[in-house]
Amino acid sequence: MSLDVSPELLSDAENGRIREADFVSTVRTSLPYAYDLIAGLTVELRENDIEFADNQTPPPSERERGQLLRALASDAIRGSLERHFGVTLAFMNCHRVAVFRPQDQGGTTHTRFTSLRSQILNQSPEFRDC
Repeated sequence: MSLDVSPELLSDAENGRIREADFVSTVRTSLPYAYDLIAGLTVELRENDIEFADNQTPPPSERERGQLLRALASDAIRGSLERHFGVTLAFMNCHRVAVFRPQDQGGTTHTRFTSLRSQILNQSPEFRDC
């Protein structure tokens, strides 16, 4: 299970009225590594004159890697995190997450980061089992 959903949020979902803030709060408590990583990258992007901020450090354990994969593999979670933080996320390999300013999506640097070429050049034997 990806998220620890409270009975209240489950009831809201059953009745068709979910507040995105409640969903993001559930993501934050259920997937703290992923949430904190994206939050930190967002701060780095906003505080520096850089085109994007990315993480190149592997997670400390498979548990954290799993959180990251679950967060970025779910369209609902990923989209909510992008809206919450006001960024566009890009993901490569098992742990390389990048945050871009939304207006830079589709630009030269974003396109290069998400390209087939970049994916191939960022391969390594240690990523095969992630």
